[in-house]
Amino acid sequence: MNQKQREDTSAQVVVIEDDVGVRESLVGLLRSMKFNVTAFSSASEFSSKGQLGSVGCMILDVRLPGQSGIEFYEEVRTRGFHRPVIFMSGHADVPIAVRAMKAGAVEFLTKPVREQDLLDAVHAALKRDSGTTMKEEAAASARADFETLTKREQEVLIRVVEGQRNRQISTALGITEATVKLHRGNVMQKMHVHSLPELVRHYDLLELGEPANTSTKG
Repeated sequence: MNQKQREDTSAQVVVIEDDVGVRESLVGLLRSMKFNVTAFSSASEFSSKGQLGSVGCMILDVRLPGQSGIEFYEEVRTRGFHRPVIFMSGHADVPIAVRAMKAGAVEFLTKPVREQDLLDAVHAALKRDSGTTMKEEAAASARADFETLTKREQEVLIRVVEGQRNRQISTALGITEATVKLHRGNVMQKMHVHSLPELVRHYDLLELGEPANTSTKG
């Protein structure tokens, strides 16, 4: 098994399906492909025994006893759950499918689900989740770097990514250009970047919004 496959199959795939036969079939298929799988018969069983934080991908039946799959998904979304979800339904229910996709589902499969369609959907979901996780980790790293900056260095950073030149920053902050260059050097070092485009990308990861209008008159 290559590195890509190891990464794809390491995250937990959670199956929530009330039909025992379907549930066992899904679990057997996924485990045969070396996926880490746990299964539950209802949303309430998952809520009492499962952990949202450990989910890499969820396969969720639309029609579950008690709380429906759609209702459960919409509820956990409000609690900050953003891992990819694949819905399954025994009916080609267009309104439900549209509702699921608008809520953020990555796929909506109609039973009986073709094995390859399911495997393709799971691989795509885990690949998407891996990309999301990497972005979250990069953002967390950028925020940690940003926190090491002094207030003055943060001010210089914001003006740099806004496109101001050293002379403009010097005039706006009432410091010499040599001091601006010193602060810029510190910013690059502390943010662990080597170029302006890299610095801008790291700043974007902070999600601080558009830099405030810091331009000076004249």
